Amino acid sequence: MSTRKPIRRALISVYDKTGLVELGRSLTELGVEILSTGSTAKTLSSAGIPVTTVEEYTGFPEIMGGRVKTLHPRIHGGILADQNNPEHLASITSHDIAPFDLIIINLYPFAQTIAATKDFAECIEQIDIGGPSMLRGAAKNHGSVAVISSPSQYLLLQNALAQGGFTLEERRRLAMEVFRTTAEYDVAIATWLGEQQGAGKEWKAAIFHRTASLRYGENPHQEADVYTNVASWIEPGIAQAVKLHGKEMSFNNYTDADAAVRSAYDHSEPCVAIIKHANPCGIAVGATIEAAYQKAHACDPTSAFGGVVATNRPLSLSMAQALSEVFTEVVIAPSYETGAVEVLSKKPSIRILTLDRYVNPTLERRPISGGLLVQKSDLVNAPGDSSAHWSQVSGEPVSAEVLADLEFAWRAVRAVKSNAILLAHDGASVGVGMGQVNRLDSSRLAVARAGARAAGSVAASDAFFPFADGLQILIDAGVRAVVQPGGSVRDEEVITAAKAAGIAMFFTGVRHFSHA
Repeated sequence: MSTRKPIRRALISVYDKTGLVELGRSLTELGVEILSTGSTAKTLSSAGIPVTTVEEYTGFPEIMGGRVKTLHPRIHGGILADQNNPEHLASITSHDIAPFDLIIINLYPFAQTIAATKDFAECIEQIDIGGPSMLRGAAKNHGSVAVISSPSQYLLLQNALAQGGFTLEERRRLAMEVFRTTAEYDVAIATWLGEQQGAGKEWKAAIFHRTASLRYGENPHQEADVYTNVASWIEPGIAQAVKLHGKEMSFNNYTDADAAVRSAYDHSEPCVAIIKHANPCGIAVGATIEAAYQKAHACDPTSAFGGVVATNRPLSLSMAQALSEVFTEVVIAPSYETGAVEVLSKKPSIRILTLDRYVNPTLERRPISGGLLVQKSDLVNAPGDSSAHWSQVSGEPVSAEVLADLEFAWRAVRAVKSNAILLAHDGASVGVGMGQVNRLDSSRLAVARAGARAAGSVAASDAFFPFADGLQILIDAGVRAVVQPGGSVRDEEVITAAKAAGIAMFFTGVRHFSHA
């Protein structure tokens, strides 16, 4: 005895009409009775497919511009009737209600609408009511009804029709997809409406879909997967990158690539960021993307070995040729010049990614045990991030060249884990001190990594110097100008040291801690 439940009667009401006519013909050929609504019914009828409109069946017209068309007992009774329950069958019979075996519904495109327009009334009209009600009813009653919620499931439906219907397990799987679909839909509406009312902070929700299982997490004993946010079309990022070549991405590859892309897009000029263990091995801007790469790589060639490289411009053939000489785990760019991918692909293991659209996230979310921290993203866009708002507290006026290096260093230090010190020259980092528990050690590390290049460079500190000793290390190394937030109770002590050394120092009034 077959465990498949045959399909005799279907209700179809879809916004996305992809594959609709072909599906309608398949149902008709199998003798399935079709009920439909509005434009769906017109599309089917125009193709010569027999269809009964909902208005004909219910005896009640579509009203209020389509707001009310399927909200009727003859529709919902047919969807919700448990066909294995004698009481339910008696009830629908007494009220002249015929049961449905198949519901095909897809929803108004609310998420796409709010992305395309700011018109509040238009967005409200794209909140589907009847569709989710019918989907949820059919999903609840999956013991009797199969429910299709996306054109992507039409092939599955065709296969089921060829076999005489769906099994209970198949209907249960379809029901699960329905509740996931309506959950996503409700999250989008609730999030948007909260934002419109200035109540976005009171409630946070997001839906993620698994796109891949990773070999392991940060360490081999940790299971790991990568998920994409269903709202990523608003703020696309590393999870939306497309791999053109190479091994599968690892957990660490993703975290470093995310940091690299963000670092590169901190700058408006052609920029290359080389990241290892979430910290920069080198960041540089240049007249061309290849020039930027050469300067970024020169910062710390030892650490760049096995690093992740990101660009904010198309990756040129000449950069590809230079990069191909260095072992690199991942390279990511908005696009690649002709021949660049072929050159890089000669290294079989390198992961070549393209991310044609990147938007700095407006919010940062960090899970903690039992909860979630949410903050506005640390973008380099505060008034104090512009040199026009800096206060010079020591030294003589600086040249345009030195000021440009200070501006670059200040933008670049955002990408460095605190405590952070970055030395720069000619639009490139030359020494980076990162992630130390005190600013003194970060200063020593930056100077040590820079070596002789420290002399004549400029320095940026992501937060104030609590004492003059950290600044003194930079002074002794030959740093000629410093930019820092200021705000220490010992600012005067630090300023005095800068004045004694005859170096220029600027206060920004803003800091860029990065602890994650």
